[in-house]
Amino acid sequence: FHGHVFHSYFGKLKTGFYILLERFLAKRSSAIIAISKLQKDELVNTFKICSEDKMHVINLGFDLDRFEDKEGSKRRIFREEFSLSDEHIAIGIIGRLTPIKDHKFFINVANIVNASSKKNLTFFIIGDGEERSHLEEYILSLDLKYSSPEKDSVPEPLFRFTSWRQDMENIYSGLDIIALTSKNEGTPVTLIEGQAASRPVISTDVGGVADIVIHESTGYISNIYDINTYTKNLLTLIEDNDARALMGSNGSSHIKSKFTYERLVDDVRNLYNSL
Repeated sequence: FHGHVFHSYFGKLKTGFYILLERFLAKRSSAIIAISKLQKDELVNTFKICSEDKMHVINLGFDLDRFEDKEGSKRRIFREEFSLSDEHIAIGIIGRLTPIKDHKFFINVANIVNASSKKNLTFFIIGDGEERSHLEEYILSLDLKYSSPEKDSVPEPLFRFTSWRQDMENIYSGLDIIALTSKNEGTPVTLIEGQAASRPVISTDVGGVADIVIHESTGYISNIYDINTYTKNLLTLIEDNDARALMGSNGSSHIKSKFTYERLVDDVRNLYNSL
């Protein structure tokens, strides 16, 4: 399981069907992998997909070296593309534009933060999906401005839609803060990669977020739908340059000690051989 669809995706009937289907398949599986302790608890105890002895926790693993930017060249590429000065604070949310990611929450937070801070802020929405047109309309309904690849001549937009991008190492380096506002997650890859790039992160407390983010050390975690706390935490990161730098450094050390692909390969090999 990377994530699951047992809440917040479908209605009661369809959700129940998927749970029954997964239970049926679990009985015919030798072992099942969850990617966080919290996810294992949900799958075993909340949704009762299988017995605890069949469920194994193996954290994700990645090639994290590509997110290093010791010379600052990756950061320059991104910030020159979007004409961002050194003093400009860029906050980014990365992922599919779907309801489960709750980008409207991100937009509402951005609106409050922008009215409360005197700093130059730009909020990047990186990715694409079926919600994009609705999000664009929502931004306009708040009397705010956005730009996109199809609409790039808007002066001083608060939001920038980038659509899909492949140069993620440049994006993480170019941003100052990585955000996530999801209602349901497995273990969010964007928070792992963001910390690997020495960026502080801010997130709702869903899925395996608490397993990869150390609250008040590598970033901030707030309860889902708690817009006041989320906004307060984001403002802290925006206003305090030293806090951003320290949390970014802490995050890089933390992630690189736990989420390398070498460790992932060893863990899966050991599980396979044990079966």
